[in-house]
Amino acid sequence: MGDKARQRLERLGRAVFRASNIPTLIALIVIGITVLYAERQNREVYEQSQRTMVLDKVGLVRAQLEGKVNANLQLVHGLVSVISNEPDMDANRFAALASYLFAQENLLINIAAAPELVVRMVYPLEANAAALGLDYTANAAQREAALVARNTREIVLAGPLDLVQGGRGFIGRFPVYYTDDQGREVFWGIVSAVIDADRLYAESGVIETGEIAIAISGRDGDRDAGGVFHGDPAILADNPVRAEVSLPSGGWTIWAAPADGWGANPPNAMVQRMGMGLAAALILVPIILLGRLNDERRRRMDEQRRREIELSRISRRLGLALASSQMGVWELDVETGALTWDARMNQLYGYSADGGPRSYRDWRDRLHPDDIARAEDEFAQVLSTGSQYLSNFRIVTPAGEIRHIRAAGSIYQEKGASMRFLGVNWDATPDAKLSEALIKAKTQAEAKNFELETAKARIEHNAMHDPLTGLPNRRYLDHILEAHTRQSAGAKGHVSILHIDLDRFKQINDTLGHAAGDAMLIHAADVLKSAVRPTDFVARIGGDEFVILCLGKRADAELKGLADRIIEAMRKPVSYQGHECRFGVSIGIARGDVSAIAAKQILVNADIALYRAKREGRSRAEFFSEELQAQIVTAKRVADDILAALENDEFVAFYQPQVDAKTLDIVGMEALARWKHPTRGILTPDAFMAVAEDLNVVAAIDELILEQALDQHREWAAAGLRVPRVSVNVSARRLNDEGLIGTLRGLDIAPGTVSFELVESIYLDERDSLVSWNIDQIRDLGIDIEIDDFGTGYASIVSLLQLRPNRLKIDRQLVKPITQSAEQRQLVASIVEIGASLGIEAIAEGVETREHVALLAEMGCAALQGYTIARPMAGEDATAFVAAERWREVG
Repeated sequence: MGDKARQRLERLGRAVFRASNIPTLIALIVIGITVLYAERQNREVYEQSQRTMVLDKVGLVRAQLEGKVNANLQLVHGLVSVISNEPDMDANRFAALASYLFAQENLLINIAAAPELVVRMVYPLEANAAALGLDYTANAAQREAALVARNTREIVLAGPLDLVQGGRGFIGRFPVYYTDDQGREVFWGIVSAVIDADRLYAESGVIETGEIAIAISGRDGDRDAGGVFHGDPAILADNPVRAEVSLPSGGWTIWAAPADGWGANPPNAMVQRMGMGLAAALILVPIILLGRLNDERRRRMDEQRRREIELSRISRRLGLALASSQMGVWELDVETGALTWDARMNQLYGYSADGGPRSYRDWRDRLHPDDIARAEDEFAQVLSTGSQYLSNFRIVTPAGEIRHIRAAGSIYQEKGASMRFLGVNWDATPDAKLSEALIKAKTQAEAKNFELETAKARIEHNAMHDPLTGLPNRRYLDHILEAHTRQSAGAKGHVSILHIDLDRFKQINDTLGHAAGDAMLIHAADVLKSAVRPTDFVARIGGDEFVILCLGKRADAELKGLADRIIEAMRKPVSYQGHECRFGVSIGIARGDVSAIAAKQILVNADIALYRAKREGRSRAEFFSEELQAQIVTAKRVADDILAALENDEFVAFYQPQVDAKTLDIVGMEALARWKHPTRGILTPDAFMAVAEDLNVVAAIDELILEQALDQHREWAAAGLRVPRVSVNVSARRLNDEGLIGTLRGLDIAPGTVSFELVESIYLDERDSLVSWNIDQIRDLGIDIEIDDFGTGYASIVSLLQLRPNRLKIDRQLVKPITQSAEQRQLVASIVEIGASLGIEAIAEGVETREHVALLAEMGCAALQGYTIARPMAGEDATAFVAAERWREVG
């Protein structure tokens, strides 16, 4: 390399690596590292977003697959339960039940029933008649699955299989067992149902996955050994996302990956690179320009400094002389540490003005103890950086006086001389005291104002919010409704309100205490807040009631979807101190335009809809309608009339005779509740009993009818009319009354003269301890027990043995058809025989013809009751009826 070339390289090196270019080189290195790191981070974030996207979509597909398969199997399971109870089911009955299932939302292709493993029934029959007669034990393809279902007593799901009629399907085989007359469990056969695989894939979102590729493994429900039956098996080797689908027997595994694979470039890579390049340019260009400017500035400053040294010395001394009035001047030789004070400086610090030398220690010794560290730091910083010196500190004089000192100064250096630090001090004590007073007054005023504002905000917040859940309260809700009404004056102002009430909350509160109830309310509030949009308003308006207010027009489907999400979320169990608490919600929905209807009326309408939801079975949502409002108004009017009727003694007892089936002698009178309405006349229980139950006054009505029946029975006895006993109905609420037995003892009931009729479907199978105790005490009082409407409920022989009633009243639905049906006659005769074998008399209700009388007497029925004997009648009419013995005309 020649000398010229070497010289050029040296000049280039000096130009590149001179001090002004070092920041540029550092910036280039940092930018390069940043770009590489950003590229890597972008790829990692994109891959993570891909995995999250795939996981979300796979989770939805899994939930759809699992829900639809289990829903279809649950439909068929209902048919299996019916077959277990009706093992002699014929093809017509099977077809009727199967057609009902197919009328529901389902994915079923066909259902076949194989008693004793031979297909005898199939639906639909037209396309599947060839399957009739198929013997699973003789068919190699079907034998193993059928035997596994029989031996394990569990549902066996096989498939997917190619179907003869085209397409693919999953076959679920249900083992059916029933209990014979001797109580043994007997294998009936197999019920097979075919689920349409293609429809299942389509409706579960397996096919239309879009951005992801899906494979499903676990043929025949075998997660471990079952191979891939849908999708590309290669997905399993591509680091897929995995989700498990649980089935009644075994399960499937869903494998998924992005359709384009995990290695695709991030879509924003080019934009990011361009952005990084632009950012690098914006950083480097100013740094380069700043370096050039600094070089030029340094060159000019050196030149100017040389010219101004003499002028600077004269100007500095002149300026200090002009500013020295009431100020002390000091100068420090930075290199030697020699310090010079003038007389004013000595006066300020309490030293004698002898002109003697001073030192840094003389200054430090006068500093206030609280200001020493800060003052020394500020002084040292100026010495190290050469910056302008400005400082405020306090000193303590030998007399103990505290003075506030302000100091200013600067460092300078003349050519050929040492560096010097020149400054001034002056007494700022008056200014400091005034400033302290102003600051103190301002601080006190601000503190007082802050306390007032805080108290006001706290009071306003507490007045408008529920202290437990933190939600807005009823007052806040009313404020929002009024504000929205004002803002919408003359324009459309749509409002939707969901009125929410917690179901079974009282049981949790009563059993686990108020702390548990509070925890459930807080949980419910969190669920509601997470379910709504940010613009929606959630409030707790009392006890276990909440309101969601949606401003703006919302479709019914959207509101129904919101309500369904809330109901589903509230059904999930909540853990509290080791207890798993469950409760639900009932929701009433109303909406309207506040420019046409008052907002508070919309809230009332939502409350009406809530009432309907709770009446219809709870854990549901109901929309307000004009028809519903009319029903509520009617129910309210009936409720008011019932309460007035109790006060005015409008509930009266009507009596229907019961006669001996053979002798036709009167054996009793049933006292039936009637309402003597002032405008509507005599009303039967179906017109008022449901509303009375809501009002919790059924027990009061029962008590009134019992008292009237006892009085009437005494009148009959006094008149010499033989009516052995009267029977009255007793409601469930009455049997749960702790004071029932005390009330009965006060009525002085003669043993054997009164029977209590208990409704079969309420009391027999699962009685709590209070009900059982009350029934035992009733029997001890000499009051007979009768089972009313027998044959329409669910009483068992075991429950009859436990209760040991005196009589069974066979329901009129069973009695009425005996004149036309031999099977019905046999059923009634069987009930009579069962009762007789247990020492229980049978009373037939609904006796309407003489043929009924003859048939029931022949069957051995003890007593008869019905229109052919007499219709229910008032007490005075019953007295005349008994005296004239008119019922004997039926014989």
